[in-house]
Amino acid sequence: MNPGSPVIMLVAGEASGDDRGAGLAHALRRRLDGNLKLIGVGGPRMAEAGVPSLFDMAEISVFGLLEGLLAIPRVRRRAQEVAMAAAREGADLVVLIDSWGFSWLAARALRRLAPRVRLVKYVAPQVWATRPGRAKALAGLVDHLLVINSFEPPYFEAWGLPTTFVGNPALHMDFSACDPAGFRSRHGIGAEAPVLLVLPGSRPGEVDRLLPPFEDAIRRLKVGHPSLQVVLPVAESVADRVKAVVAGWPFRVHVVEGEDEKREALRAGDLALACSGTVTLEVAQAGVPMVVAYRLGSVTHFVARFLIRTPWVVLFNIAARDFVAPELIQDDCTGPRLAAELDRRLRDPAFRRAQVAAQDSALDQMGRGGPDPSEAAALVVLEVLSGDQPRLSSGT
Repeated sequence: MNPGSPVIMLVAGEASGDDRGAGLAHALRRRLDGNLKLIGVGGPRMAEAGVPSLFDMAEISVFGLLEGLLAIPRVRRRAQEVAMAAAREGADLVVLIDSWGFSWLAARALRRLAPRVRLVKYVAPQVWATRPGRAKALAGLVDHLLVINSFEPPYFEAWGLPTTFVGNPALHMDFSACDPAGFRSRHGIGAEAPVLLVLPGSRPGEVDRLLPPFEDAIRRLKVGHPSLQVVLPVAESVADRVKAVVAGWPFRVHVVEGEDEKREALRAGDLALACSGTVTLEVAQAGVPMVVAYRLGSVTHFVARFLIRTPWVVLFNIAARDFVAPELIQDDCTGPRLAAELDRRLRDPAFRRAQVAAQDSALDQMGRGGPDPSEAAALVVLEVLSGDQPRLSSGT
């Protein structure tokens, strides 16, 4: 470890990782009274937490087989830059957050160029759903794994990888200061008007594939619900892209930006149309029933059909082992299908309440209300940093 302040690198490749990285950065500063140097890759949340980014996080935020193949040269180059920066800055420990593909490349580059650095992976690859061989591969690369689902440790401990369940930060959103009535007033939304939250994802490929069926669904929905108000909390990583598209929609869309406005919007919503991902947990915590949608690129979908081993995609559906929220994936993700599911919920308040109750039960199974995940993660990171566990051999 550096004789002065330890140097810790945090590397995130997408919006959810940026959130987790920011929380971890704040927790590390609190535990070390600011006596550390943080470097890495991230987005606006990590920048606000004092972690300057080596490059634009969007360059490594790729998803899908074809998109990933096309991005390989760029992503490999950026992984190399991460490893070179860690060596140059004398990093003591690197935390690779989510983003399996980039994390894998970065970890291999780090083992070559900075063999003394300790590596921690934060968020496990979903080996319980697909590609179980990744558990063995990860065990040969990193010193410790932090997982966000309580059922995950055995998959990795079986390969000798020290693994700690820290909880999911998405289950700890604080809505206590939110003012739904104030949000409606600021945006000119009547107190009785139904509010549909539209959440098309944080990756360019997601919004490109989901916005067309989302528009079709909302256009159909507004025929029977003319007073419906559409609120779209947009991730900064795709804000310009989304705003350019929805500006051409034939109905008004309230686009909101920033974490505070997002929380306010979630609490003001009556129903949500959401891209599968971390945001579904946030919507569920806000007490909003939802319809979940997703589309993969055609090549990725063809391959995924042979790899995925679970009938569910949404994490709280997996916890409940039931379709608590409907999942309209790929060919089912069409305007008419989405509109029908949304219309059913808009017309039946009792049905919405039943879905919210089922979502709440699933969130409780997932560990809602437990210790703060960022604090738990920071504690483990500092234990690894201090050498309380053996460092993985660079030759592994």
